[in-house]
Amino acid sequence: MSSSPAVSYYRATATPYAPYAPLQERIDARVAIIGGGFAGLHTALGLAERGVADVVLLEREQVGFGASGRNGGFVFAGYSLGEQSLLDQLGEAAARTLFGLTTEAVERIRQQVARYAIPCDVVDEGVVWANWFRDPAVLRQRQALLAKHYGIEWEWVPQGELRERIRTQRYFDGLYERNALHLHPLNLAIGLAGAAAGQGVRIHENTDAWQLRRDGTRWRIETAHGAVHADQVVLACGGYLAGLRRQVDRAILPIATYVMVTEPLGDRLAECLHTRSAIYDSRFAFDYYRPLPDTRLLWGGRISIRDRSPRAVQRLLTQDLLRVFPQLKGVRIDYAWSGLMSYARHQMPQIGGSGDGLWWAQAFGGHGLAPTCAAGELLASALAEGDDRWRQFSGYGLARTYRPWGYLGAQASYWWQQGKDWFKTRLEG
Repeated sequence: MSSSPAVSYYRATATPYAPYAPLQERIDARVAIIGGGFAGLHTALGLAERGVADVVLLEREQVGFGASGRNGGFVFAGYSLGEQSLLDQLGEAAARTLFGLTTEAVERIRQQVARYAIPCDVVDEGVVWANWFRDPAVLRQRQALLAKHYGIEWEWVPQGELRERIRTQRYFDGLYERNALHLHPLNLAIGLAGAAAGQGVRIHENTDAWQLRRDGTRWRIETAHGAVHADQVVLACGGYLAGLRRQVDRAILPIATYVMVTEPLGDRLAECLHTRSAIYDSRFAFDYYRPLPDTRLLWGGRISIRDRSPRAVQRLLTQDLLRVFPQLKGVRIDYAWSGLMSYARHQMPQIGGSGDGLWWAQAFGGHGLAPTCAAGELLASALAEGDDRWRQFSGYGLARTYRPWGYLGAQASYWWQQGKDWFKTRLEG
């Protein structure tokens, strides 16, 4: 194994582009977006597609620097709050409508990749939800719930067929979600930025927005070497807090998750996978992984309040990998990294506005590629057309997380759920 894996496979294989210059002047904008991840980029592109001029996007690092360019690359419907909880909280009609926004977002991402010819290694072959446990009840219940209340059919994959696709004795039965894909998320972000810039959005990288304040009836954003006067401001910083509005920042917990990528496996990949689908398992603390076009295996998992070093990430995730695929013992790990996701106490995205031109989109909770797209569409439609569908999320507001105590609660909850998974595994023998 590598003793010091390089930081990010995505960064190492990113689509080359001319960097967007830092802001160096004072400018006016109709809409200013702070954050160059998926939520900000989808909002910017949505505005441009609706013909809104004078849109500016400010990014402290590079587009896709945060969780948007570090995640597993899964694109599927739903939220980190499970379908049953969503149904219990909202009732069938509202739950189905909110879920439908993410189903539409999966299709929109397909269309964006095609329309703008974004080279992001799309594999449109679904996702497998593999059962870690012998008892098939959790699969049967979710399959029935989705069909009855959401109108969505997931295909049953019996154990024999599952083990043909995924060469491990670790799983039992599974469910196959066809309407899902996986891709290179950083290259998707770079492509979305290029599409937005091509339609007039001004993007400024390496531009730290250090102050946001009211200036008459407008907003003023101060940066190191410039400023933006804007009618409307969208905060889309995710787990990388901007420190501009306390009530927005304090409503999320930035939580780390870990990803690594193996060396090219060549024929060894076929010893593990006879599918191009992405895969995750049925535990609360699940593994997720997918084959890459160059025969590498991308592997992710765990959440933590600690943003660990690449070497620590490699050590932890390699243990998880070998528990599922012992045949890969001795495999070299070429890349390992972590990233901060934003979580809310209610486990739903926070999408909204304060009525004075300030908007926010955050707390996508590790389920982000489809919900960030849905959020961008809702905000773009609100800003451009006065559409009020964003109010469907008003029940999931800026509930305070009480950092640092919230971190301890989140970690304790994770360990508790992890312990339940371990105990259930032991009971099954």
